[in-house]
Formats: sequence, C-alpha cells, structure tokens
Amino acid sequence: MDPMPDPFAPEPKVAVGPWTRRTRRVAYDNPWVTVWHDEVDRPDGSPGIYGVIHFENLAAGVVVLDAEDRVLLVGQHRYTLDAYSWEIPEGGVPAGESPLDGARRELLEETGVEADDWRELVRFHLSNSVSDEAGVVFAARAVSHGVPAPEPTEQLAIRWLPFDEALAMTADGRITDAMTIMGVGRVALERATGSPGPATETDQR
Repeated sequence: MDPMPDPFAPEPKVAVGPWTRRTRRVAYDNPWVTVWHDEVDRPDGSPGIYGVIHFENLAAGVVVLDAEDRVLLVGQHRYTLDAYSWEIPEGGVPAGESPLDGARRELLEETGVEADDWRELVRFHLSNSVSDEAGVVFAARAVSHGVPAPEPTEQLAIRWLPFDEALAMTADGRITDAMTIMGVGRVALERATGSPGPATETDQR
C-alpha cells in the first residue's frame, strides 16, 4: 500500500523562468484577490521572497463613441486613491464569461447604453512587477440609451465628452485611469495612422 501523502510536506520547487519558487503560501485572500508569499531563488541564485497579487477577474473596458463623436465616461470615487476618477465603462470579468460579454454587461449595468461595432483595441498587464492583473479594452458605437442599473454600492455619474476633450484629459492629468488612457490613446493613434483594428464580435479568453 502506498503511504499517505504528508499534508505538511513542502511543495516541490517550481521553475518560473530564470527564478525558482521554493515555497508558496497564501498571505491574504478574498473573493477578488489573493496575495501569495513566495520564497524564491533569484536569477543570480541568491535566496529571496516575492509577493504576488493574483486577481480572480479579468479587467475589461470599452471606449464608446456616439454619432457626435463623443466619448462615454463614468465618474466615481475610488476608495484606494481617495480621489474622484473619470473613466471609460469598465469592470471585472469572471471565469466562464468572455471579455466581450463582460464588457457589454458592464457597459449596460453602469450606463444603460447598448452598443454595436465592437472591436478589440488593446490587451495589457497592470503593475506586472507585483501583480498578474490582465485586461482588454474594446471600442464600440452607442446605439441606444437606457436606464443604468449599477451595483447598490456604486455611486456613478455619466458624462458624454467630445473625443478631443477626453483625449486632452488623458494628457493633462484630469484622467489618470490606466485603462481609459490606453483605450482613448489607442483610438487617437488609429485616427492618426488611419488603421483601425478589425471588428471582433467574438473573441478568445
């Protein structure tokens, strides 16, 4: 008979590129994030530690333009910054939901707006020295305006701004949200180069 596994035995070492992870334990977790405390061997062979913030959800957002070339922005107070922030509609996409469906859902919940002509603008990683957070930003055209249905904990404001004004806000510091800067900036780059990306009504996770 095979011996019972020892639940307290250390995990086998794991190669992570030029790093070696010797141990991993959960330092903190909740339904949205997990913080891992890793003991590692650095690429030079010296021992060290690494804290990794793992995000359960994919981040997804959308740059929505209307017939008057206005951008849809959502305003809210961000607890982490203790500051008010204007952003494109964005939120978390859980496993089992595609990024495109998640972005559509967040747009409808936060603003009541439905859109078509969806296409992917950019994929990204944020704070990749300490976090594995990944995301995607789409572009779309507004087709209808309904009633928002945000989470009860969310206090949101909605603004439509001319595209050039929204772009200026990303340049002068009035907008600091990374997804908004990336999305609006990518649309501006497409306009400058005359090369918008392909439409994408389906996508891969």
